[in-house]
Amino acid sequence: MIPVFGEVFGEPIPAYFALLMVGYTIAILFAAHLAKQLKLDKEIIIDLGLLSLIVGVAGGRILHVLADGYFWDYVHLCTDPAQVVWRTVSTAGECSHLSGTWIDAARECHAAERDCLAWAKFWNGGLAYYGGLLAVVPTSIWFLRRERFPVGIAADLAGVVAPIGIVFGRLGCFFGGCCFGLHTDGALGVSFPPYSPASEAQFRDGLLASKALASLPVHPTQLYEAIGCALIAVVTFHRLSRRTFDGQVFLVFLAAYSVLRVLIEYARADDRGALAGLSTSQWISLFILGGVAWMWQRLDTQPSQRS
Repeated sequence: MIPVFGEVFGEPIPAYFALLMVGYTIAILFAAHLAKQLKLDKEIIIDLGLLSLIVGVAGGRILHVLADGYFWDYVHLCTDPAQVVWRTVSTAGECSHLSGTWIDAARECHAAERDCLAWAKFWNGGLAYYGGLLAVVPTSIWFLRRERFPVGIAADLAGVVAPIGIVFGRLGCFFGGCCFGLHTDGALGVSFPPYSPASEAQFRDGLLASKALASLPVHPTQLYEAIGCALIAVVTFHRLSRRTFDGQVFLVFLAAYSVLRVLIEYARADDRGALAGLSTSQWISLFILGGVAWMWQRLDTQPSQRS
């Protein structure tokens, strides 16, 4: 776990945010390269990528605040910070360990101070991928239609590069310590350091005597998803030149990622929000799978414009 990648002008560089930006940059440039190979305007793809970055971060943050189990923490940080009990620190030593390691601004070392903007500080971590996806899709359709760019082909490019971006995002989660898994005694178990999100969660659950102890080994669910998305990227890339209708590659990505996410959620231990035994992300995944099946039948009769 390396929550901070050094400093720039005295300001820490959060590992999560740094890797997220690297992933976005690589995804945008690769999408532009693919568009050029297809003899399409790569500048539109770059513009779309930058727009998606802004909209995606906003959507991801909103869903995180509303559905990941932190809503009342953000409210209390503004109204009564003392109620954020399990994230308070008691000594300067703990504060030095905690600084920069938590998924959101609620984990900073100022539990006694009000912070009504903590919910908006996305650079501290805390982005729900599905929130970004749900915001980006309609925005991208609007932008592409305005630019008279083939929506289906652009979607297929996204189906190739989106999983690449997720790989870097999940690596950022691993270095930051968030999105950790359940306790395991298996060979793949990873122990996070004292005062990490996993250590704090296990202390709250009575699995550790103190949050000053390293966590018990947990499933590295961040790496599971990163590996899964790397495989999805390989599949969608090879499918791009073999698609039978525009939008097919994007639907393959959506279906594959949804299945992957449903499975990984069963191994995650961080707060996810839940309804009827399923996490928010699992419910969204199931709805997406239904939407993919419907769109596949609808688009399967339309031949691809370009190969």
